[in-house]
Amino acid sequence: MSVQCVGFVLCSPSSRPLPSSRIAVLNMLPFLSAAGIDTRILFEPAEPTETPDLTGVAERAIEAKCDVVVLQKIRGPGAEALAHKLAAAGVGTVYCVCDLVDASMARATDATTVVTEYLKSLYPTQLQSRIHVVHDGIERPVMEKKEWGNNTGTWLNPLKAVLVTSATLDHLPFIDQPPRWLKVGIVGRYARGLRRWQETRWTLAMQTRDERFDYLRFLANRRIECLPWDQEGVYKEMLQADLAVIPIDQPAAALDSTASPPWKVKSENRLTMKMSIGLPVIATPIPSYEPVIEHGVNGFFARSTHDWKACLTALRDPERRREMGVAARASVTRKYSMKEQATKLIRVLSEV
Repeated sequence: MSVQCVGFVLCSPSSRPLPSSRIAVLNMLPFLSAAGIDTRILFEPAEPTETPDLTGVAERAIEAKCDVVVLQKIRGPGAEALAHKLAAAGVGTVYCVCDLVDASMARATDATTVVTEYLKSLYPTQLQSRIHVVHDGIERPVMEKKEWGNNTGTWLNPLKAVLVTSATLDHLPFIDQPPRWLKVGIVGRYARGLRRWQETRWTLAMQTRDERFDYLRFLANRRIECLPWDQEGVYKEMLQADLAVIPIDQPAAALDSTASPPWKVKSENRLTMKMSIGLPVIATPIPSYEPVIEHGVNGFFARSTHDWKACLTALRDPERRREMGVAARASVTRKYSMKEQATKLIRVLSEV
């Protein structure tokens, strides 16, 4: 049976969406509409939250004659109660989650979509048939690097590496101090102007003496530039870069923790975004990246400081950068496209 109407419950406002809301829901709506599916935003909070008050949502879904309701990162007792209420009314439910495992929500809903095979593998065996992989779709596939230049990197004319992160990095994992022939631009959650200065003071106040020394060395390094993220500027930085890096700290999980550490459950979105543009990428191997990169062909994996130095040196060769960038783009543009992910989502909705 084909699905006719789908309602969405968001964890952030559509006017100021978190990346997860934008990628998993808002980017999918045009594709669902093109497939003849009526879509409704049943609930969006004034501020981001995963555990909102869902009073009245079931009634709105039933009134709108929704076949399926998608709970985008919404969880907790209220969300489970909503799923049960909708089930009693004959409305299917899908839990859509990107960076954690919630077996209770998977049990309460008819299906769960996750962004990686690794995340799926973390769910209990008895729930596996209800867990489906829908990747983060590449948002701007038309953005494509056309020139890789002939520069091999010097002190006066360094190569430029770009690192896009959702964090406010205060150090460069593995790389630490870039070589004299390289400049690294970190596009992250950095504030602007006076607020940036205030955040820097706060960070310094919370650090030990050794940490403070390392942080000041990081801030003073002229080969490291920290840039505030915005949706247009991040693409400008990537197109102007010669290569991309994704070094990830991998601290051990707490001994008393049964959950996977945060670095293990990251999606491949930052990686495929850079590869789609045509950038040669060096990355720390994590579960979501391992199926994407073929080492030495469409990217590099670097596990140690020695590996990072070797891979960076290899990409001083302009032709190697071009060949790897072209291979990177070719390997991800279809498999991780928004259209492909919308097709997978529609399949899940129809099955529910």
